[in-house]
Order: sequence, then structure tokens, then C-alpha cells
Amino acid sequence: MSAAEGPLVVGVDSSTQSTKVLVVDAATGRVVASGQAPHTVSTGEGRESDPRQWWDALRTALHRCGDAAREASAVSVGGQQHGLVTLDAHGDPVRPALLWNDVRSAPQARRLVAELGGPEAWAQRTGSVPGASFTVTKWAWLAEHEPEAARSVASVRLPHDYLTERLTGEGTTDRGDASGTGWWASATEAYDEEVLRRIGLDPALLPRVVRPGEVAGTVRDIHDLPFSKGTLVAPGTGDNAAAALGLGLLPGTPVLSLGTSGTVYAVSEHRPADPSGTVAGFADARGDWLPLACTLNCTLAVDRIAALLGVDREAVEPGTGVTLLPYLDGERTPDLPNASGLLHGLRHDTTAGQLLQAAYDGAVHALLGALDLVLDQDADRTAPLVLIGGGARGTAWQQTVRRLSGRPVRIPEAGELVALGAAAQAAGLLTGEDPAAVARRWRTADGPVLDPVERDETTLTRISGVLSDAAPLLERGAREH
Repeated sequence: MSAAEGPLVVGVDSSTQSTKVLVVDAATGRVVASGQAPHTVSTGEGRESDPRQWWDALRTALHRCGDAAREASAVSVGGQQHGLVTLDAHGDPVRPALLWNDVRSAPQARRLVAELGGPEAWAQRTGSVPGASFTVTKWAWLAEHEPEAARSVASVRLPHDYLTERLTGEGTTDRGDASGTGWWASATEAYDEEVLRRIGLDPALLPRVVRPGEVAGTVRDIHDLPFSKGTLVAPGTGDNAAAALGLGLLPGTPVLSLGTSGTVYAVSEHRPADPSGTVAGFADARGDWLPLACTLNCTLAVDRIAALLGVDREAVEPGTGVTLLPYLDGERTPDLPNASGLLHGLRHDTTAGQLLQAAYDGAVHALLGALDLVLDQDADRTAPLVLIGGGARGTAWQQTVRRLSGRPVRIPEAGELVALGAAAQAAGLLTGEDPAAVARRWRTADGPVLDPVERDETTLTRISGVLSDAAPLLERGAREH
């Protein structure tokens, strides 16, 4: 390892399926070491993971970074949002964590929205209308279906909170991740006591919300971690807020993130409150806001379609008339938690490549449909879309986004933006800088811009029509059969 120009920092991305660690030179943004380790998610009706796997994966990934991690002066954790982590009095999991894409709490979500004044009241209060992804609905589900487990809970955490607490021994979170719970009020930037009373959750079980730029703690003297004792720990945040930091986003720049889930978001100086529930009014990790729309089915769903067809994920062919809505895990945008995938327009001459392209089109259609709601009214509608996530490197994803958006598309060369954003947050602790300014100094958003092509209005209109016509079937869902 060549000598670093500045202090070293560690950024962590604990995602749904793996944990990635980057050791970064705070002066230049150069990645000097990296490590990764997998974890598992249950299959079947629910989506659960044992939080202890995340900790084991973090330790493994850190050790794979070698001596560089030991030299780091600060660390920050970015993690998957919404997950319900329930711990006993010893800090051990009461049960596996309920993840963001576990939609079993859809009935509780509908009931909570109705009981506390309806969608408009929720949007004004918390910034979001909670759906089955939100932590508040998962706690309500747990209290109803596993009351003994709920009674034995001594603390409630989000995934990034859990890892940060294992590092520091202190129960903390940040405004970015807390804003995805449904029990943090964006209007007051505090936990909402009425919501907590309604679901029977004692606020004493929740972590302290650390302010942007505040030190969450220091790394405890844990002998199996390659950190020096006293290494600073930043607040950390949710994965989307971390990626926004990693890009150094300025207000109004639209981002499409193509991962297991798909998201579209932009930084805003205005507190969002969308009563339709399409846009979640999240806070960012700096002090601004991060209005965001999320789909549950993105790269994983399209890859599954490719596997079923026996073709490579890039083996798309142009075609007309076939529509595939890849709602393999239910869906959040549009709000169809019990939906399954739907295929319409199949003919004798339809090819496997055309079916695969239809899956891409169905996934991107949902994201682009929410884009105008995410952006402020004065945002530039012709500015390049910033394409990130695992799918951003795929030609089929790039070309589908270009064709259905009609806008230029920027592909940042930097990878692992969640971990880079966490590293920028850690660097900000050391330098006193705004973490987004750190990322801009690192030039993380630099990359080629693909020119716009004519927007494919025909395909967009056809998918919207099929979605509208099939709504009763999708809302009923496959679980009744």
C-alpha cells in the first residue's frame, strides 16, 4: 500500500445480501483497501436475516482490508433501511430481523394509516405514508403475531444502528435512517409519541438520534476487530442517504439507483409530504431532505426473469406489444404489496429476448413514473439522470433508462457509493467539512454522460394501460389462491 496523503477512514455498506468495506484516503478519496462478505436472507413468505450475520460479515470484510483498517482514524456505517432489529437485555436478537422487503405487514400498514388520520395526516406528520416496508408497520405486525417476542424486546434498532452499537456500545441512529421508520416525525425532527403509543412501543427502547457531524462514539476495545482503540465512529445512515453523500449531491439532481430494489431520489431543501404515498419524505444525513420513491423489484427480479428464460441478462431484443410487470416480491411503487408478476400480450412470435426487454421496461417504468413527484417544481427536467447501483453498469439497463426517460444519463465511474458516502461522513468528522463537499472534492460523481434519445411514449403508454386494466387482479394478489 502506497503512503496516504491524509488520514484513513472506513466506510461500510451493510446491504441486503452482503457487507462491503472500503478504506479510503480522506485527502484524495483514493480507495486503499476493500473487503466483502456475504449474508443470507430467508425465502418464502417473509424476508428475514439474523443480525449477527451482519456483524460477522463486517468483521470478515474488515480483516480482508489488512493493515489499512487498523490505521483508520474514523469509521461510519451505511445500512439497508427500514429493517426491524429487536434485541433482548443482553443485546442479542430476540428473533431474526424483518427486512425492508418483507411485506407481511401490509394489513397493519393500512390499519395504522386509517387509525391516525389518513394519508394526508401521516404525510404532514412524518413526511411519509407508511407502507409495508416501514419499520412502524413491522413492529405492529410483530406485536400482533408474536406478542411474546415483542414483550421480551429491550431495544429496537435499524440495521445500521445495530452495527454502530456493536462498535461503540452506545444506542444511536441518525435522522436519515430514523426518517424511514414511521415513528420519527419530520415536522418536529423527534420521535412521535402518539404513533409510538398507538403501536405500543416504549420510546425508551429506541436509540438516540445523533445530529449530523456529531461523533456517535468511539470503537470499543474489541480484540477481534482491526481498529485501534478510540477510533471515531460517525452517526452512519441509511443506504440511500449514504449514496447521496457518496455522490456529493446538490439539490435537484435526480438519481436512479438500480439494485435489489430500485429507487429514485433527489436532495431537496424543502420538507416533502406526499399524501399519495408514492414519495417517502426522508431526511438526508446532512440536514436537508431526500424525497424518494422505491420499487421492490429491480435487478434481482429482472435477473430472475432472465434465468427462467435461460438467457443472459444482456440478451434483450426490441419488440412491441408484450408487457411484463416484474412484481415478483409484491410491489411498493405502485402500492401493490400482494401482487405477483404479470405478463400480457404474448404471441407465437414473441422471443425470449423481447420478454426480457419487457421485464426491464416494466421495472424502469415504475421508477420513472415517480420521478416528477420526487423533484421540486423548479428542478431542471432536462438535466442528466445519475444512474447508480449494480444495474448501472449494464448496457440493457442504461439503454432502457435512456429510451423510456428521453433524458441524458450520467454513469459515475466510482463504485460502492454507499460505502464511499459512509467514508465521506467519517472524513467529515476529522476535517469538519460537509460530507457531501468531501465527496465532491473526491470527484465521485465524475463519469460519462450518454446522450438523450427520443422518449418511447408508445411503450410507456402501453405499460400504464396494462397496469391500470390489471389493477383489480394485482390488488387481489396471488396469496388468495
